[in-house]
Amino acid sequence: MILYRILLKLSKVKYGKNLMLKGCPVVVNRGSIRIGDNVCIKSSFLSNLAGLYQRTVICARTKEARILIGEDCGISGATIYARKSIVIGDRTLIGANTKILDNDFHPVDAEARFRDDKGLIGTRPVKIGNDCFIGCNCLILKGTELGDGCVVGAGSVVTGKFPANSVIGGNPARLLRTV
Repeated sequence: MILYRILLKLSKVKYGKNLMLKGCPVVVNRGSIRIGDNVCIKSSFLSNLAGLYQRTVICARTKEARILIGEDCGISGATIYARKSIVIGDRTLIGANTKILDNDFHPVDAEARFRDDKGLIGTRPVKIGNDCFIGCNCLILKGTELGDGCVVGAGSVVTGKFPANSVIGGNPARLLRTV
């Protein structure tokens, strides 16, 4: 994994002390990626017994994109894909196969898609607070804001703003209760 840390540095990914890589994540950095201290990124099939369908993917797709991952976080086979901004707070755990996306990947309008007009791709920042837990197989969509201490049930599709200590779940995700 020392070789992989060298590759991260060559890709201008900034990471803190004690970065633990279990397997090799896919990292594309055209913008800015910063990973805090004591982060564990799992990308190998046996690193999470919930079952990983893929390696972790962290992609800052545009030169304006920024991804900030706080300290003491755990990520398992997730995709974190930003065209604008994704911020993940300290001590947040992201379950197996979750996708966190701040954009639509393609314009909604058919003609704009045909022209491949990247300027019309819908984007809105994603902010996930400290001490959150996101269950496996979730989809966190553009514009989502999770306050500190939120819990997202497995398989949820999340969009919108949720206050601190919310337990949310479903498709679309809704507030189930607070803790």
